[in-house]
Amino acid sequence: MQTVTLNNGVKMPIIGFGVYQVPDAEECENAVYEALMAGYRLIDTASGYLNEEAVGRAIKRSGVPREELFITTKLWVQDANYESAKLSFAKSLKKLQLDYLDLYLIHQPFGDYYGAWRAMEELYREGKIKAIGVSNFLPDRLMDLIMHNEIVPAVNQIETHPFYQQTEGAAFMKEQGVQHQSWAPFAEGLNNMFSNEVLVSIAEKHNKSVAQVVLRWLVQRQIVVIPKSTKKERILENFDIFDFELSTTDIEQISALDTRESLFLSYHDPEVAKRMGNWKFDL
Repeated sequence: MQTVTLNNGVKMPIIGFGVYQVPDAEECENAVYEALMAGYRLIDTASGYLNEEAVGRAIKRSGVPREELFITTKLWVQDANYESAKLSFAKSLKKLQLDYLDLYLIHQPFGDYYGAWRAMEELYREGKIKAIGVSNFLPDRLMDLIMHNEIVPAVNQIETHPFYQQTEGAAFMKEQGVQHQSWAPFAEGLNNMFSNEVLVSIAEKHNKSVAQVVLRWLVQRQIVVIPKSTKKERILENFDIFDFELSTTDIEQISALDTRESLFLSYHDPEVAKRMGNWKFDL
């Protein structure tokens, strides 16, 4: 398994399996189980996905030794404060049937994430979390968090795909020693990604699928990826990206697809902050 080394020395698989928008317990459990059987060792979930228990059952069912796994979950906005972060962490750990987490992320840059970060720093020092990080933090908020806390986030998980390549953000994170991780590597199929002429042409040249080309492109940028699928054949296909390499020309062609804008939401928009703050889950 190809890995990246985080800023605290922890090794993280460069490809993992995500379970966003897989709320059905049985479907989620089976998908995670198939992923683990296929060789995935990084599993990415979140309290807000409402499927941590299904992930925990799949992990237990797989029989894969705990030390081989890298399990990530996330803290939702409603629990982004010191006390609630510790309670939410304990709930997530129980649902996942684990004794520790490999990575715990603040899911959104809203709420009292400073209080949450202090709680996570304590949990990290206690050995209950191997690494702590954030998700959806733009460079300004990420720098602010770095400047005013002791521990630099190990990971920042952000929207990254061929239509929103995050080139400047990636350079900034590299300078700060924060590992770039992609969510929505396939842009959830928007902009007709899977029929895009450039991506289809590159895929045909390498005898691979468009999905495999996109994942390979991200991995070659040293960006950790967490593709999602509930279909066994797709789960296997997405993992099969280490037997080919994109050329400089391939990468230049993909670079030209960048729109430099999110396909989902703007974290500069106050309405987004309002909406995120109002989303409450029975966690």
